[in-house]
Amino acid sequence: MFMSIRIVSRKRICVALIDASQVQKYLKCEEEKIRETIEDVGFEAKLIDEEVKEKNILVCRLHIKGMTCTSCASTVESILQVIPGVQRASVALATEEAEIRYDRRIITASQLTDAVEETGFEAILITTGDDQSRIDLKVDGTLDERSIMIMKSSVEALPGVEDIKVDPELHKITIAYKPDQTGPRDLIEVIESAASGDLTVSIYPEADGRQQHRHGEIKLYKQSFLWSLVFTIPVFLTSMVFMYIPGLKDGLEKKAINMMSIGELLRWILSTPVQFVIGRRFYTGAYKALSHGSSNMDVLIALGTNTAYFYSVYSILRAASSHDYMATDFFETSSMLISFILLGKYLEILAKGKTSEAIAKLMDLAPETATMLIYNHEGNVVGEKEIDSRLIQKNDVIKVVPGGKVASDGFVIWGQSHVNESMITGESRPVAKRKGDTVIGGTVNENGVLHVRATFVGSESALAQIVRLVESAQMAKAPVQKFADQISRVFVPLVIILSLLTWLAWFLAGRLHGYPKSWIPPSMDSFQLALQFGISVMVIACPCALGLATPTAVMVATGVGASQGVLIKGGQALESAQKVDCIVFDKTGTLTIGKPVVVNTRLLKNMVLREFYDCVAAAEINSEHPLAKAVVEHAKKFHSEENHVWPEARDFISVTGHGVKAKVNGRAVMVGNKSFMLTSGIDIPVEALEILTEEEEKAHTAIIVAMDQEVAGIISVSDPIKPNAREVISYLKSIKVESIMVTGDNWGTANAISKEVGIENTVAEAKPEQKAEKVKELQSAGRTVAMVGDGINDSPALVSADVGLAIGAGTDVAIEAADIVLMKSNLEDVITAIDLSRKTFFRIRMNYVWALGYNIIGIPIAAGVLFPSTRFRLPPWVAGAAMAASSVSVVCWSLLLRYYKSPKLGR
Repeated sequence: MFMSIRIVSRKRICVALIDASQVQKYLKCEEEKIRETIEDVGFEAKLIDEEVKEKNILVCRLHIKGMTCTSCASTVESILQVIPGVQRASVALATEEAEIRYDRRIITASQLTDAVEETGFEAILITTGDDQSRIDLKVDGTLDERSIMIMKSSVEALPGVEDIKVDPELHKITIAYKPDQTGPRDLIEVIESAASGDLTVSIYPEADGRQQHRHGEIKLYKQSFLWSLVFTIPVFLTSMVFMYIPGLKDGLEKKAINMMSIGELLRWILSTPVQFVIGRRFYTGAYKALSHGSSNMDVLIALGTNTAYFYSVYSILRAASSHDYMATDFFETSSMLISFILLGKYLEILAKGKTSEAIAKLMDLAPETATMLIYNHEGNVVGEKEIDSRLIQKNDVIKVVPGGKVASDGFVIWGQSHVNESMITGESRPVAKRKGDTVIGGTVNENGVLHVRATFVGSESALAQIVRLVESAQMAKAPVQKFADQISRVFVPLVIILSLLTWLAWFLAGRLHGYPKSWIPPSMDSFQLALQFGISVMVIACPCALGLATPTAVMVATGVGASQGVLIKGGQALESAQKVDCIVFDKTGTLTIGKPVVVNTRLLKNMVLREFYDCVAAAEINSEHPLAKAVVEHAKKFHSEENHVWPEARDFISVTGHGVKAKVNGRAVMVGNKSFMLTSGIDIPVEALEILTEEEEKAHTAIIVAMDQEVAGIISVSDPIKPNAREVISYLKSIKVESIMVTGDNWGTANAISKEVGIENTVAEAKPEQKAEKVKELQSAGRTVAMVGDGINDSPALVSADVGLAIGAGTDVAIEAADIVLMKSNLEDVITAIDLSRKTFFRIRMNYVWALGYNIIGIPIAAGVLFPSTRFRLPPWVAGAAMAASSVSVVCWSLLLRYYKSPKLGR
C-alpha cells in the first residue's frame, strides 16, 4: 500500500511516494502523524486526496441589499450556514456583503444567491471564487445564432480557455481562461478575426459593482429623505408652529366635518404618502424579518409609526362622526420619525462608504493604459503601442517612462531607475531597480526608462492579492462582536415587550389613580400620553449602532494598516494583537537584515585595498557560498562601472565548508577560514589571531585571505542588525511588552545580537518545532504571545502564537501563513500593528459606550422616568432622531481611525 503526500515549501513543490505499510511497521506511525511531522518542521503537507477535495472548495462573495441591522445579517448568515455544501458563511452588515466557503460539487454560487433572495433580501454575485482568470468582453455588432456559434467554437479552440458564456441581449461575452496559456488580447483578436471584421470587441465597461450599489443606495436614501421633507415640513408646521399664530390657528381649527378640523385633515393627507410610499421600505423589511421568525429595526419602526398613524386616523375619524369628541393626532410623529430615520440612514451610508476608502485607493493605483513594446522575430524592438492595462498578458514587455506607473508585476529586462513603492509596501524611500530586479504593479517610476516583462497580471498581481486580503479581513468578525450579536438577537423582542409594558403602566396608572391635571398636556388624555411613551421607547431602543460598533472600526483599521504596509487579516488578529504582552523574535531576517555583508577589512600587507579586493573577488566569483557573494558585492563598490570584469582566476578549487583557492594575476590566492589555512600549511601570525578573536566576540564571521602563502588580510562579514532594532525593543519594553529572541543560530552569535538590541531573554540553537514549543510554554504561563518571523522556518511558531507577524515583501503577501504581514520588513511595523490594534479596540469600546449609552439613558427617559418630577417627555420623533444619531456617531467615531499615526521611536 502506497500513499502520496505533497510537500509544499515557499519555493518548491515536490511529491513523495511513501510505502505506508513499511512506515507503519517500522515507525509505528500513521498517515496523519507523518503529515503532522512534516508540518512541524515548517512545511505544509496534505494527502493528495484531501488536496483534490480542496480544489473544489471555493469562496464566493455576495452583495446583499436590504439589511438594516445585525438581526438581518444574523438571519442571512444562519440560513446560509445550514445549506448542504456550505462550509462557512460570514455576513457583514458594515460592508453589506457575504463571504461563503462552499463545495462546488454540491452547490453553485447561483444557488447560494437564490437562497439569500428566498430570505427576502436582494443578492448580487460579486465573485464565484473560481473567476481569478475571467474577463467580460463587450461585442459591438449583430449577434445571431451563426455568429455566436462561430465565435464560441473559435474561442474554445484556443489553448487555456476553460469556459465561454455569451449574453446576446447585453452583447456580453464572459470567458474563463488560464493566464499562462492565453490572455484577453488573444481572445479579442480571435473573436474579431472569426467574425471577419463584422464585430468589434472591447473590455466590458463596467465599474466596480460594490461602488455602483453604494452610490445607488446613497442616491435612493437622499431622494427619499428630500421627498419626505416635502410632506413632513407642512405637517410639522401645521401641528407645532402655525397653531401659535392667531390667524393661521383659526383657519386650521375650523371644522371640516363635525369635530374634524381642517388642520387634522391636512396632516392626514400629507402624512399618508410618507407612511406608505416613502416608508414602504420599512414595511418590506419588517415583513422579510417576521416571515423568517426574526425581528429587526424595520419591525420597530413599522410598529412605532403605524401605531402613531393608525391611532391618529382612528381619532380624527371618530371626531368626524361625532359632535363632541375632540381628536388628538400624532401624524407629525409618524412622518417626522420616518424623515429622521431616512436622514440617519443617508448619513450612515455616506460615512460607511468612507470606511472602505482604502480599498478604493488601492484599486485606483493601477494605471488605465500601458505602453507595450512590439518585437520582431530577431528580438529587436520595432515599435510600441498604447493599450488598456487590463489587456496586458503574461510575458508582454511594457515600457515605463519616468513619472509613469508600472502597469503590472514583472521584472526589469532593460534600463535602470528608482521606483517609489510606498503606495504598495509603505516604504518611503525609492528603491533602485536594474536588470533582473522585480517591480510591482501600481508603483511609480521616478527617473530612468524601464522595460518590464510582465509575470503576474490581473487578479494574480500583488496589488490584487492585497485588495483581496483586505476585503477578507473586513469580512472577518472579531470575537468581541459576538457580544453585540447575542444582544441583538433578543433585543428587538424585548423592546417590543418593554414598549407595551410602558404604555400599559402609564395607562393603568392614569385610569386607576388618575393623573394631576398639570401632568396631562392640553388636548391629551391618559391613553394618548401612555401611547406616546410606548412609541418613544420602541423607536429609541433600536440596536443599529450596536451592530455597527465593531465592523466599522475593523474596516477602517485594516484599511489604514494596509496603507502603512501592515496587512491585518481580520478582526481576530486585531483583537489578539491588542492583548499581546510578550513577543518572540526570530533572529535572521527579522532582527537582522538576513543578508551577510562586509563590515570590516584589516590588511596585513602593504597593498592598495582595491587591488586586494580584485584578487579576492576574482577567486570568490566562482563560489556559490553566501559569504563569497557578500565579498564580491563589496568588491564592486571599488569600481564605478556596472559590469566590471574581474581578473581571470586559474586552477580554481573549492573546498566545501572551508574556502577556495586560485591563481590570480600570477598570485596564489586563498580565501577561507582558519582551519583551511592551517591545513594548507599557512602560518597565521599573532596579529591575525588577535583580530580573529576580536571579530568572533562581535559575532562576526572572519575570512582569512592569503596570497603567496602569507596572510594578506582579514575580511569581517556579518548579518547586520536592522535599523532601529534597539529602539523597537526599548519601546516595547516601555509599553510593558517583553521581547524574547529564539534562533537556530549558535549561542555566541545569539548572545552578541541580543546584547546589541537589548533583549534579555534568549534561546539559541532552536529547531523549528522547538520555537513552537517555546511559544506554547509562554502561553501555558498565561502570556498572550506574538511571534515575529520570516514565515518559512518559523511557520510552526507563527501558527502556534496568539498572533503571528510575518516579515514579508509585497509580492509574497498572499502566501504568508501569519495573522499580520509586515510588507516593509521593518521592525517598526511590529509596534504599528500592536498600537493600531490597541487604538482600534479603544474605539470599539467607546462605540459600545455610545451605542449602549443611548439605550441605557434614552430608554428610561423615553419611558417617562423624568416626567413626574420635571414634566419632560421625549416625543417619538425626537427619539427617532436620537436613534439615528447613535448610528451616525458610532460610524464617525470609527472613521477617526483614518487619521491614525504610528508611534515615533525616540520620543
